[in-house]
Amino acid sequence: MSAEVSRNKGWLVVASGVAINLCLGVLYSWSVIAAYISAPKVDPVTGAVSATTWGLTAAQASLPYSVALGVFAVVMVFAGRAQDKFGPRIIATIGGALIGLGLIVASFAPKGTIALMVVGFGILGGTGIGLGYASATPAAIKWFNPTKKGMITGIVVAGFGLASVYISPLTTYLLGKKVDLKFTEIAGLGLGVNKTFMILGIAFLVVTVIVSQFLINPPKDYAVPEDTSTKVKSKAAPVAGKRDYDWHEMIKTWQFYALWLMYAFVAFAGLMIIGHMAKIAKAQLPADQAALGFILVAILAIGNASGRIVAGLVSDKIGRTMTMMAFFLMQALFMGVLWLSASQIMLVIGAFGVGFNYGANLTLFPATVGDYFGVKNMGVNYGLVFTAWGFGGVFGAQTAASIFDATKSYNGAYALAAGLCVAAAAMTMAVRAPKVVDMTTLEEAELAPEG
Repeated sequence: MSAEVSRNKGWLVVASGVAINLCLGVLYSWSVIAAYISAPKVDPVTGAVSATTWGLTAAQASLPYSVALGVFAVVMVFAGRAQDKFGPRIIATIGGALIGLGLIVASFAPKGTIALMVVGFGILGGTGIGLGYASATPAAIKWFNPTKKGMITGIVVAGFGLASVYISPLTTYLLGKKVDLKFTEIAGLGLGVNKTFMILGIAFLVVTVIVSQFLINPPKDYAVPEDTSTKVKSKAAPVAGKRDYDWHEMIKTWQFYALWLMYAFVAFAGLMIIGHMAKIAKAQLPADQAALGFILVAILAIGNASGRIVAGLVSDKIGRTMTMMAFFLMQALFMGVLWLSASQIMLVIGAFGVGFNYGANLTLFPATVGDYFGVKNMGVNYGLVFTAWGFGGVFGAQTAASIFDATKSYNGAYALAAGLCVAAAAMTMAVRAPKVVDMTTLEEAELAPEG
């Protein structure tokens, strides 16, 4: 395969990964749905009874999202191993089919109940997202030089973060009869929750299955292109990354547990805001501006996608842990911005900032796993580290909902999340790549001739 053909093939795989993630990112639009189904049945100002809202509590409305996060994270472990063994195309195809079917199942939920949404969006959808997400990044980075690992990872996962830019307004448009902005009003279809789920499910089922067919690994005799763009050695990939650890070896290192804790802490902060952004707008803005929640979700998504790309480029140059520390501390600061936000402009700044710093994690952690433990078994290795994302996300979303139900404020959740981000930043000062000799010296001694 010529260098030019291999480059074109590699970029086609990258484009396929981005397209798949643009569909799987339906997960991040949940705050729009949650705000709709948890709106009070009786308007507190006019006393009018709504015939469309479901009247669920914040905790109930967060349950499908929380289940999806947990299932997504657990499935990533098995999905990573499956795509390592069977290839990304098959696993991504199954994942695309499941996310579509999950949304279709959720479309049959009776008004005022949450069970079918938990099964459809939470379990089936979370499984499908895990299978698709686990397949996109490992396939893409195998086509490029390791010095491009951060950049390629950032581009592929940016699709997941950017999805809400179109899914959030689309979902809002499908759900309600009108979309209220500050100065104007846009007519919506007013289809309600059930028909909205059905339309999204059919669309994502078709698109993801088709796009997944272009997601393939390079052939066994494939030679990774040389990096001719710079003569400066990247600080991102340590020598230890030249050794491919299997998952049994990885979990024996302290670095695995350090990365897991750091990921859980920062995921708690980011995912709790993503799952509640539309409700935060309702809680902290004047009543005539609260409908801007779906726009804030889209702004958060733009920040999410931008952070993934920027973090990849920066970390390829200055190293992963230095980049992590900077983003973790910035995230803590933006929790404070949200705490103080009582105007549109402050919430816009807060939403973009939280999304930007959260998105960086989805580039930094998989790239670091590749640096520390190699790319050969990256699917299963990153899947195990990724369980921390699900753990943090489940507890983040539910903790924020519980705090809001009890206090009618998110301030306690902001403070807790900020503290966890600072703790994760402190841990970056100690974490470093495992030394190759730690796990190879014994093997070499056993192979050496006696005497």
